[in-house]
Formats: sequence, C-alpha cells, structure tokens
Amino acid sequence: MRTYPNLTVVGHPLIRHKLAVLRDAQTPTKQFKELVDEIAMLITYEITRDLPLEAVEIETPLERTTAHTLAGKKLTLVPILRAGLGMVDGVARLIPSARVGHIGLFRDHETLQPVDYYFKIPSEPEARDFIVLDPMLATGGSASAAVASLKRSGATRVQLVCLVAAPEGVERMLADHPDVRVWTAALDRELNAQGYILPGLGDAGDRLFGTR
Repeated sequence: MRTYPNLTVVGHPLIRHKLAVLRDAQTPTKQFKELVDEIAMLITYEITRDLPLEAVEIETPLERTTAHTLAGKKLTLVPILRAGLGMVDGVARLIPSARVGHIGLFRDHETLQPVDYYFKIPSEPEARDFIVLDPMLATGGSASAAVASLKRSGATRVQLVCLVAAPEGVERMLADHPDVRVWTAALDRELNAQGYILPGLGDAGDRLFGTR
C-alpha cells in the first residue's frame, strides 16, 4: 500500500469486515445504509482521540468530583450532498452535540469536475472544527472544492472522512490542501476511465438511495 503524509487508513478488524460486506454487489440497500453508518461511526471514534478537553466540576450521586468535557466550539459535520448524508447519523451518534452544515456538489460525468449548487454552515466558522463527510474520494475534485469553500468562509480546521479512497484523490487533496488530514477505511488501487474507484463499491449515492 502506498503511503501519503495526509492520509490515515483506519484498519480496525471491524471496519475491514464491514467494508467487505459493503463492497459486495449483492448487499441490499438497507444493509448498505447500515454499514455506511457503522463504518463512519467507527472511523470517527479514531479521529476524535485528540479533541481538546476541559475540566468541570460535577455532582455524582455520591460526591462532587472533577470530570472532563469537550472544550471549545462544537464540532461541525459537513456532508457533501448527496452521498455524504449517509454518514451523518453514525458520526452524530457519537457526537450528538455536533452541528451539521451541508455542501451540495455533484461531479459532471463528462468533465469529472465538481459543480456546486448549495452551501450552508453554522456561524463563526473560524472557531469551529469541521469534519467533511463523503463516502468516496475518487478524483478528489469534489472534496477539494468543498474544503476550498469552507476555507473561503473562514474555516481553518478541516478534516475529511471517506470510506474508500483512490490514490488520485489523495494526491489531489495533498496538492490542494496539504493541511487537511484524510481518514479512510481503505486506499484502493486506482480509478477507471470513468473516474470510478477500483475495486471500489460502485456509486455510493445510488446504492444508498436505491437510484441508478
């Protein structure tokens, strides 16, 4: 496997098992949705290890004690529409206080370039930590465009979470946004002529929502 300074592949056995089922063309839509949710949650557990904490005083049923809670502004999840929506619930299950923004992008199948149509995030982006969600990092065009939009709005701390990445997409993110760490469940072999990841898992949006 190739290594990149901006990439972390989360190879937990549970993630690898669930990803194998996710890839299977025979996996039905309902199970596919559940697996996307679960893998996103498991990856989020890993990427949040270094979140800052602050000490607070609380009363347990028996005594007063010092505990620790997340410090600073709430995390903001930013799914790239539409496939990124399938990852939100899994992440939010771990971080129910997270805000959710949305970025609408689609890939032109002829030019393979991103076309944006929607952008909405919480206020004070410069004070927030953003996690961009998109199941597939293929050419990297959509992810790069989404991060660029966040940065133009004032965001300074951004990470990207995907389920499957292609080397071309990782390299594009490294060139365009070397400060953005990419987290994925798998680094696949390559893109085909149509810009799909190989071996990949097909079109994540179509498989999530039962469309073609």
